[in-house]
Amino acid sequence: MRATLRWAHSDLRTHRGEALFLVLATAGIVASLLLATALFGYATNPWQRVFTQSHGAHVWLHTDKAADTGKLAGLDGVDTVAGPYPTAAVTVSSRGSRASVELRVTPERPSVGRPPIVSGHWLDPSAPNGVVLESRLARALLAEPGDTLTVPGTARELTVVGLADSAEPRYRPGEQPGLVWALPSAVPDPGGQVIGLRLTDPGDTSYIVQRAVTVLGSGAIGEVSTWQQARAEAQGDNRLLGQVLGLFGLGALVAAGFAVHGAIGTRIRGHLRDLSVLKAIGFTPGQVVRIFLLQHLAYALLGALAAAGLAEALGSRIPGRLGDAVGVWQGLPGHTVALIVVPVGAVLFIGATTGLAAWRAGRVPPVPLPRPAATSGGRLSGVARRALGVRIPPALVLGWHTAFTRRPRSLATVARLTLPLLLIVVAMSAWTTIDRFHSDPERVGLPTALSVRADAGRSEQQIRSLLERDPGVAAAYPGVETAALGPSQTATIALRGLGTHRDPYPHTLAEGRPARGSDEAVAGQGLLDLLDARVGDWVRMTVGDQPLILHIVGRSIEPENAGRVISTSLDTLRENDPGLRPTLYELRLDPGADPREVADRLAAAGDGHLDVHAVANPADGLSPLRAVVAGLIAVLALIGLIELLTAIGGTVRESERDLLALKAIGLSPRQITAITVTATGLTALAAVLAATALGLPLAHWLIDAQGRSSGIGAGIAQGPSAVLVVPLGAAAVLCAAALAAVPAARAARRRLADTLSAVA
Repeated sequence: MRATLRWAHSDLRTHRGEALFLVLATAGIVASLLLATALFGYATNPWQRVFTQSHGAHVWLHTDKAADTGKLAGLDGVDTVAGPYPTAAVTVSSRGSRASVELRVTPERPSVGRPPIVSGHWLDPSAPNGVVLESRLARALLAEPGDTLTVPGTARELTVVGLADSAEPRYRPGEQPGLVWALPSAVPDPGGQVIGLRLTDPGDTSYIVQRAVTVLGSGAIGEVSTWQQARAEAQGDNRLLGQVLGLFGLGALVAAGFAVHGAIGTRIRGHLRDLSVLKAIGFTPGQVVRIFLLQHLAYALLGALAAAGLAEALGSRIPGRLGDAVGVWQGLPGHTVALIVVPVGAVLFIGATTGLAAWRAGRVPPVPLPRPAATSGGRLSGVARRALGVRIPPALVLGWHTAFTRRPRSLATVARLTLPLLLIVVAMSAWTTIDRFHSDPERVGLPTALSVRADAGRSEQQIRSLLERDPGVAAAYPGVETAALGPSQTATIALRGLGTHRDPYPHTLAEGRPARGSDEAVAGQGLLDLLDARVGDWVRMTVGDQPLILHIVGRSIEPENAGRVISTSLDTLRENDPGLRPTLYELRLDPGADPREVADRLAAAGDGHLDVHAVANPADGLSPLRAVVAGLIAVLALIGLIELLTAIGGTVRESERDLLALKAIGLSPRQITAITVTATGLTALAAVLAATALGLPLAHWLIDAQGRSSGIGAGIAQGPSAVLVVPLGAAAVLCAAALAAVPAARAARRRLADTLSAVA
């Protein structure tokens, strides 16, 4: 054991840089996997915690006031009923911010859907105008207990007495109204009611919704929301961040394993005589294997412990969502298990790849076998000889010969170097796609920048004229948005009528054509998946108590509402309801116009009759992904550097046997150095070309697959431009050549006696 440790210590002193790179790479990989685990836990558990604490309902049904909801308590599969609670849709204002809300009359704190109080207290009859705000809505309104909310257009005032969490679908400006619990005295004129159903088996949600619609009648139900929809919205971008971190973390772990395997294999080939000496003085094959295995396991363990320690001590201090995720994750029950399992799994994987290469070291015979007399690279091919004959520089010809003659070994080196470069190309594609949402939003389903909702104080013509007079507004598209029941009447979808036949709304289409005629519509991927439909199908839905049949002629990219959106023109909806008035206006701005300035001008011009807000961009929630991608690129570059140094060391060692022949034919040390540099540069170039050719299609497939799973749909992927790819490839090749120059020059200037010793 003592001799083993001494040999390992001597080897560490000789390869300090390689050991440092392995430790840093392992630390980066384990940190990525731990952050991915934290984000997955953060994405799911906060919602699950609120749902469990509130004893949440699995289904919420919004109905008209006349619906006999008492029948729902007798349905098979319904365990408990919450409500019905009278509701009213109003707009409230606080500190200059406005929001559409649902006032829910809750005389007593419910047993099902019982919202956990996070600040203040629950409703008190002594404060008849007191309300409790859902916490996300409160953040949007900058409201706290004790603040006063006003209802624009009226003299009503509501006093905030508390803030509470909710497991129902979260507030989204312009899409989902916020939730406000109130006493009957604060809601004098309710317009509908809502009832919650807690089920004995959550897996029967779709069946129970269908039964409820049958019992009440489709005309009585305005909107249906389920626990699956609320959970998916709560997970949102955090789950995507976790998937990205997990994918690249696992990819980097595989790349690191291959890099370690290649490094050990190269060192074994370069130390065959040393290993033979170890065997000759009494080392058993098992001891030789343990030398390499324990040495690299120690490197991996050191990196894993460093990553776990840093994640535990400093992870919660990371700015933004990543820090919040780690802070929540540290309080979850499975935190300790994950903190142990992830580093141990990474170390065991690296140990497994190390063991395969170390096993070869144990098979080295104690008496070195005589090397073949032929050169290691084989004879020059006819093309190479002719190239030398036409006076092509020998360094280029022999460098090509050195790099690609040993095909199995050369292909393995190129493959190991390609993997981290391929993942870097995929990471750059993810970065470019996120940038596209900001720089070119109209191509990813966001042709408008502002959404305006107007009350009944002004006519349609007055509002449209006011909007189009603003110098920053290029076009104003009138529209309506309402909830509709799908064909199976088990889920609510968003039905939008935007633009007119004369002035159509500029949908971003990924498939099919725009909706031009009557009864034509375009749909998001989420809706097509929900209805099991495709472009060209006719779909039937129920709006209120009226059926509506539309022909889907195109698939639009829909970043909102998980893609469960079907859009037609306002004129098409008016054919069924001639008195339909626009309730919203989507504004396309002139290039260079500042949305905030335009929104401020319109709000002032509307004199309290307009609610203006910016259209939500899904990329805004992915801002932490930029730092994540940058960190992953750094880790992958480190792994690529390890593999590059391994390839350089192998090339230099293999070329030692050719030094005598090269010097004998008159090549100078500079030319011999150029051969090794050229061979390394060509190997890096082959890896860059392979990574680009494979990485770009892979990135498109992964990003579009994520788009399909999220409901946005395929067609959002954007590969990095040549301005980024070409410098990346050139930097990789030049870095490889520069790193190879020093060891190659040192080897080319070795003494004749050293060269003879290497060949022997």
